Amino acid sequence: MNLLFLDAYFYPENIAFSHIEWDVMEGLMDAGHHITVVCPTPSRGISEEVFRAYRNQLEETYRGVRICRFKAPREGRNPILRAIRYFYCNLKGVSVAKRFRDTDAVFAVSTPPTQGYFAGKLSKKLGVPLIYSLQDLFPDSLVTTGLSTQSSLLYRIGDRIAKKTYEKCAKIIVLSHFARQALLSKGVPQKKLLTVSNWIDTDTAYPVKREDNRIFDEFSLDREKFYAVYAGNLGASQGTEVILRAARLCGDYGEIRFIIFGGGSEYERIQGEIQNAGLQNLRMYPLLPADRIPEVYSMGDVALITCKKGVGKTAVPSKLYSIMACETPIVASFDTDSELCDILKEAVAGVCVEPEDEKALADAVIAAYENRGGSTSDACGREYVKNHASKEKCVKEYVKCFEQTQKNRDQ
Repeated sequence: MNLLFLDAYFYPENIAFSHIEWDVMEGLMDAGHHITVVCPTPSRGISEEVFRAYRNQLEETYRGVRICRFKAPREGRNPILRAIRYFYCNLKGVSVAKRFRDTDAVFAVSTPPTQGYFAGKLSKKLGVPLIYSLQDLFPDSLVTTGLSTQSSLLYRIGDRIAKKTYEKCAKIIVLSHFARQALLSKGVPQKKLLTVSNWIDTDTAYPVKREDNRIFDEFSLDREKFYAVYAGNLGASQGTEVILRAARLCGDYGEIRFIIFGGGSEYERIQGEIQNAGLQNLRMYPLLPADRIPEVYSMGDVALITCKKGVGKTAVPSKLYSIMACETPIVASFDTDSELCDILKEAVAGVCVEPEDEKALADAVIAAYENRGGSTSDACGREYVKNHASKEKCVKEYVKCFEQTQKNRDQ
């Protein structure tokens, strides 16, 4: 098959889905399929030097993938300008991609939320099926993060876009049982849905002994302290402010340290709050490259996962499996009726407390500190990851989805 990936972000940009997409591509190419990616020139999370280097590099082949780029303005922080850029890239991407008439299927991811809708337009023009990876439920996420209400114009527009997107899809890949149920409740036919969790390659996520972990020396951190580590995006849905409040409550415990490795729209604001609060037991650094995931999560005595109330019911963060693969116990400030919390219980890989509750989070961290070296520290979800969310197992599901969709089309 000739497969067309319509992307809003692509190498050398790095987003949460990047490693998932590369794994899927490699699995498809190993199965004999050919991939073309249409995407804008890179701008997100890269240096000025890299931005300039790729500004006029519109076609290349990288790791066996044919990449066709189109020029686009650099992504900024202003939400209105970002939205305008999204629509420009959506329209331009369809314009560029529609010339690939020998395509057998189109693939797209739900970042940004309009990506699937325009990918559907493209698949209709080409007369081929659309396979859609739904990483986030939009506009439901606007409500759960408090950015909108179900009665707002923004929600109604987003809901209509989402429904039109689902109508255009031959297959929708969701991350969890909860997301599946949410789409079924919206009237999406069950035959369109396939549940495949995001995964982690256990060859690239593994425990690193504290004495061998370079991060302690790199950031002048005392190896004898107790560390609660958060790493990931700092956006509206993550609710990471609870970490700041919990750190304040742990102030009397001189051995406990909170570390944040973050990026995203809320980075500068949260950095300012930390400075203004004068928290001596909390440090914040920019995200480290993906190849340092083992060091980041292994340095923690516990790893933190947070979300705003309601957000966690429809998603399982991919970082969950990275942390479990590194054998670090998890303290999740997360919806307790979520799939993530069910996984923690089943794998005996950590504890879950109510989201946005700083006292519950602080108490859980303190309990882990006081039990240091005990049963909590022995919590390990690595075997669970190998059995339930391995790269090999999940990539096979993606490849099977593409091939079965093509088979159904030919019948």
